[in-house]
Amino acid sequence: MISLDNISISYGGWTLFDGISFLINPKDRIGLVGKNGAGKTTLLRVITKEQQPTEGAVTINGDCTLGYLPQQMRVADTTTLVAETAKAFSEVLRIEADIERLTNEIAARDDYESTEYEALLHRLNDANDRYHILGGDTRDADIERTLLGLGFKRSDFGRATREFSGGWRMRIELAKLLLQRPSLLLLDEPTNHLDIESIQWLEDYLKNYNGAVLLISHDRAFLDNVTTRTIELSLGKAYDYKVPYSKYVVLRAERRAQQQAAYENQQKLIEKTEEFIEKFRYKPTKSNQVQSRIKQLEKIERIEVDEEDLSRLNIKFPPAPRSGDIVADVKGVGKAFGEKRIFSGAEFTIERGQKIALVGRNGEGKTTFARMLIGELEKSEGEIRIGANVNIGYYAQNQDDLMDGEFTVFDTLDRVAVGDIRTRLRDILGAFLFRGEDIDKKVKVLSGGERSRLAMARLMLEPYNLLVLDEPTNHMDMRSKDILKSALQKFDGTVVVVSHDREFLDGLVDRIYEFRDGGVKEYLGDIWYFLEKRKVESLAEIERHDKPTAQADKSSAQTNAGKLSYEQKKEQEKLIRKLRKAVESIEEETAKVEKQIAEYDQRFATATEYNAEEYTKYNALKEEYDRLMHEWEKASYELEITEQN
Repeated sequence: MISLDNISISYGGWTLFDGISFLINPKDRIGLVGKNGAGKTTLLRVITKEQQPTEGAVTINGDCTLGYLPQQMRVADTTTLVAETAKAFSEVLRIEADIERLTNEIAARDDYESTEYEALLHRLNDANDRYHILGGDTRDADIERTLLGLGFKRSDFGRATREFSGGWRMRIELAKLLLQRPSLLLLDEPTNHLDIESIQWLEDYLKNYNGAVLLISHDRAFLDNVTTRTIELSLGKAYDYKVPYSKYVVLRAERRAQQQAAYENQQKLIEKTEEFIEKFRYKPTKSNQVQSRIKQLEKIERIEVDEEDLSRLNIKFPPAPRSGDIVADVKGVGKAFGEKRIFSGAEFTIERGQKIALVGRNGEGKTTFARMLIGELEKSEGEIRIGANVNIGYYAQNQDDLMDGEFTVFDTLDRVAVGDIRTRLRDILGAFLFRGEDIDKKVKVLSGGERSRLAMARLMLEPYNLLVLDEPTNHMDMRSKDILKSALQKFDGTVVVVSHDREFLDGLVDRIYEFRDGGVKEYLGDIWYFLEKRKVESLAEIERHDKPTAQADKSSAQTNAGKLSYEQKKEQEKLIRKLRKAVESIEEETAKVEKQIAEYDQRFATATEYNAEEYTKYNALKEEYDRLMHEWEKASYELEITEQN
């Protein structure tokens, strides 16, 4: 379908791509990965012909169409949401006009046997076929389904596009792109402006999409759920793995180990050859051998290994000063802007040491509540009581006003750091992608993403006991997210995080507050428990939505209502069976590990010498036992909660 042949891009003496070649086949699901600066976005622009390579060519099959969603783009603001989205069907509208014109022309003729009449019939047939392929018959339903899937409400359909924020405007462009149904979708960080529900809808859409998909994302769960092939850009080369992201990580580690071994062997060979040349350079009897070795060195194709920092940076938040047991008490809180009510009736308590997530569709009040919690925004009703000795650190999505633009990146941290942490500022900045000359840049020249990462790094330096984080991972690569997540897991204070990144929330939070339909609901479990429960509840909502109207026959309504409760019961029983099976499976696995540990204990009790290899296996088994017990507790808790409902 699309062929990249020997693509090279050079800027002066620096090479970004060096002879990249690969094929994109129909229905491929490809994740494009690599370090920041490896050229991922550039490669998408090369495929769309927005940027020309220094060498090589991109060949696109004549019937192939492309749809490209960049990270930033302008959206028209002169029309309504539905009218703007309908522009995706511009070809359908043109064909519709052609069909009407051809139909009228055929109706006005009576030369049924002529070649001209037959040609008109063929053209009309072709136009109708193309119309159906492009979804002309169902375009209104498709527009509605896509907009609802991406988080818009029906009440938004008539709103002017200029009323929507930048994130929602990106969703409009994504909706148009999906509705155009190109042969290849090129998506650059499509989940950055989506909430969890919209991400899940997009995952399902892309998995079932009839064309090919090539996407860039720092969302591990999204990559694993959508892609079946991973292309890594590294040192100007492209490495093709026919597996999803998580499996790619394993295979890449194996490939890199082989690459490192080959590099080290080559370095030894080069070193010995250079020693020989230096030793015998001036001995006439060895001149032929010396020249031969010099030529041998010149012919060697040097192996390069991508520099990779595998050290586990032990970056921590400062110890949290002790606060009261109750960090925040929320009683009947609500917020309205004029006549527009965002949410009401929020009622819960945040206790010391808890790590909770605020989730929900964009516009339902997550950020609004976070700003009310820190005292930046007044509530419309209810009361928020902050506990004793609570010191709040806040990470906002927009950091522009929170840092002095005249300071350098390094100075921004250096001015707030105290104690031993000052010796590790470069490590902390490196973890958040500030390296080399980057640390001497002034804040005012940084991009929005760079400012956000710097603000997060600064937050790690001050002794807070309540961290309120609003979408902290939006501009981070995977390693930075891992470092932040690890630091938050070790943090002994309280954390309230607004996020749509499921993998980031997994293992970090154990309580979820969902902002939805003007209210706030509590889920006592982790992110996967919440998603499972929401899945069941969504089915119930659909069933309630489909109930017969009050004017319908009463007996029919009762029958239907009984059927609906039966369907819900079936879904609940199915989930309980699945959870019981998971608990039993973990128990069986735990019993096996316990037996192996007991055997080792017995062996070590009578051992006369220390065997390092045996102790390594023994410790690995104990770690596995701890992991299984954690999984068992989580699975048992989910089963108990589900059986109670």
